[in-house]
Amino acid sequence: MGEQTGENENLVNGDKRKIGPFEVGPLGFGCWRFVNTDVGTATDRIAHALDLGLTLVDNADVYGLDWGGTAFGEAETLLGQVLARAPELRERMVLASKGGILPGVPYVANSAYLSSACDASLARLNTEHIDLYQIHRPDMLTHPAETAAALDGLVDAGKISAVGVSNYTPAQVRALAAHLKAPLVALQCEYSLANLAMLRDGNLDLCMETGLVPLAWSPLGGGALMTSTDLPPALYETCDRLAARENTDRAGLALAFVLAHPARPVALIGSQTPARLTQAVNALEITLTRADVYALIEAREGVPLP
Repeated sequence: MGEQTGENENLVNGDKRKIGPFEVGPLGFGCWRFVNTDVGTATDRIAHALDLGLTLVDNADVYGLDWGGTAFGEAETLLGQVLARAPELRERMVLASKGGILPGVPYVANSAYLSSACDASLARLNTEHIDLYQIHRPDMLTHPAETAAALDGLVDAGKISAVGVSNYTPAQVRALAAHLKAPLVALQCEYSLANLAMLRDGNLDLCMETGLVPLAWSPLGGGALMTSTDLPPALYETCDRLAARENTDRAGLALAFVLAHPARPVALIGSQTPARLTQAVNALEITLTRADVYALIEAREGVPLP
């Protein structure tokens, strides 16, 4: 009976993911908090992440205005300093960045701005090309044909290798894809046990339909799964029960939950603590069955599934 129902099947998928021409690990290193530190420490941090298999390194030009950062572009600048200090790390990573947010506007994805934004990112990152360039948030006042033309121009110029989007709706993804010559290869959105919107807003379904790889930002719910009491008590209780069974903690369980979706997301980890990165990799050894995952969903939503 177990084989027929799949009740003992482990849904957690720790295989590598293919993003366009690139192969990456199921966990990635997010640079939102990659600020306010010295180059030596930053270099060790990147090298440690790569050693653990977090080969997708995801940055953005706007990173630097939060988490103790002092300026637009600070996280890219710091990573560029790392690559200048240890250029061999560049070949070990799939370098991703994002543009399209301009504080005070706030969104710009027209041709002139994206061209200048990408050039500025390349300079800060100390690299000749960005492997995956993403529109950070949709500019609803620029026609997708213009955004697409700008992205195709960057691909043709060899400045970027692959194109992705972030925080788009399924309709916005389709509208941009309809005008692009280059294929869209990644869709970055928030997805975690704290935020299950992607389960029902069509984005994960679109990824499975088209082959886009979901990049899950804030897979630990911004820490809410570990440190706050804002989520339903039943969710914490279910997490703790399963974590005890799997000899892990809530963080590991939360990452395993993200990796259990059949769209095969990459979970982007924002922690800047080497020990936590090391611990995070243990999520790949966790077993979550179909019943486990549905129990977590029910606990988060507070109602039984129909």
